[in-house]
Amino acid sequence: MDNAAPGQPTTLFTRIVARELPADVVYEDERYIAIRDIAPKAPIHLLVIPKRVTTRLDEVTDAAEMGELWLTAVRVARQHAPDYRLLVNCGEGGGQVVPHTHVHILAGWESGPESDTQ
Repeated sequence: MDNAAPGQPTTLFTRIVARELPADVVYEDERYIAIRDIAPKAPIHLLVIPKRVTTRLDEVTDAAEMGELWLTAVRVARQHAPDYRLLVNCGEGGGQVVPHTHVHILAGWESGPESDTQ
């Protein structure tokens, strides 16, 4: 199962969705998968990944699709922590490492992160 659009490269995330690579899956439905980040930046660090591939968040132009992504991220976050941060990096210059839209869920600090950019 390759959800990459024609002409787009297969990514780490498309391989996880296809079960070609192992991942610690914490949530899945027909449109999204959420996994634990392998290099966590917080005590709880999850990634919510759309199964439909777009390279970066600003390529999602449908309001319903954008809303569903954020609602899914909130649903997953609330299952794992009472307080959390949602974060998206757009493009290499914005810190995005995998060219496949995804939302980071960061949580689990005892008294919050050290800064608002952590």
